[in-house]
Parts: sequence; C-alpha cells; structure tokens
Amino acid sequence: MFAAVGMMLAGVVLLFAVDYQVRSYANPYIMSAGEVPEADAIMVLGAFVYPNGNVSTMLRDRLETAIDISREGKSAKIIVSGDHGRTDYDEVNTMKQYLMKQQFRDDDVFMDHAGFNTYQSMYRARDIFKVHKLIIVTQQYHLSRAVYLARKMGLEAYGVAADKQDYGNVMIKYKAREMLARSKDFINVNVTKPQPKFLGEAIPVTTSGTLTNDK
Repeated sequence: MFAAVGMMLAGVVLLFAVDYQVRSYANPYIMSAGEVPEADAIMVLGAFVYPNGNVSTMLRDRLETAIDISREGKSAKIIVSGDHGRTDYDEVNTMKQYLMKQQFRDDDVFMDHAGFNTYQSMYRARDIFKVHKLIIVTQQYHLSRAVYLARKMGLEAYGVAADKQDYGNVMIKYKAREMLARSKDFINVNVTKPQPKFLGEAIPVTTSGTLTNDK
C-alpha cells in the first residue's frame, strides 16, 4: 500500500515538474500582437465549429486575434490547422471562409486538414508548410504547450493569446486536461517523436493557399 501511495505521489510530482518546465520554457516567447516579430506565417489552431458553419466563441477569438496580428503587418500568410478527418465535420474550411469574409485572399490562407492535435499541427507546419518562423494563436491555457512543441521541433515560434473574454467555468476542465496534455506532448517531442497520422507532399507557405483547397 505504501509503495502504491509513494508511486502515486511521485507521479503527481513529475506531472507538476513537467508542467512547470513546459510553461517556463515557452513563456518568454508569448507576446502581444504588437510585440510579436514578423514571421513566415500565423497559425490558428482549430476548435469546435457548428454544423451550420458558425465558429465557436473560442475559435472566433482565435481568428480575430490572427486578423489583428496580420493587420499589424506581422505576416500576410495564415495557416488554419484543425480537424477535417470526417466529411461531416470540417474546421479548416470553416476557418478559411471566416477569414475570406474579412478580405483575406484565397492565396494567403493555407488549410492544414490533418491538424488533429497540437503536436501534429506543429510537425506539419515544419514539414508540410516549410515554416521556419511561426506565430501561434490560441487561448492562453493552451499556448505554452504549442510554443514549446514548435520550438522543440526547431521552429522559431512565438505565441499570441486569443483570450478576448472570460470563457467561464469550462476553463476549469480545459486547464486540468491541458496539464495532462503537456506531459503527454513532453514525452512525444522529447522521447517517442511519433510521425503525424498524415504527412503528404510539401506545400510551402511561399506558394499559394489555393493548393490546399478541396472544394
């Protein structure tokens, strides 16, 4: 019994240690839209979209933050990375349509149809979209893991938080889940280094976002 309790306590200590390591490593690279340096591209990480084509509150705030950054002159290119693994659910086309309604050019918005999780999104930013310098946009609770992963993969990555409002009690669940996700991705990027589910041919952000269109 004592051994089991000891192992459990050791696991908790390790969880908090990894969490601290990820956050402390990434935090110096998290900035405001005005402070962040120019980059090859801005990456918006996906979140829930509705069947009617509307974006969720969190995703809208991410997209609006990316618009703010682009209009600051930091990058004309935007990568929208999310889940398009089913025909009946499509985050990336929904995000691209949102941006195009805000006068972004088809050429400048690249869709990452296989950004099923944060690790795969960063891996594909490097290997598919050939980005070297990247601005990542998501909410604060998620941002340190994304920046940590990107930098450990060799990208010069910066983060801008998309928290434009208080998201309420749901954040308690999200923050708890994020702590576990940081530990998982710490192992992924430092130890196991799995390849994404899908890779495919390179589509550098120096080309055209129309090459990622599927409709």
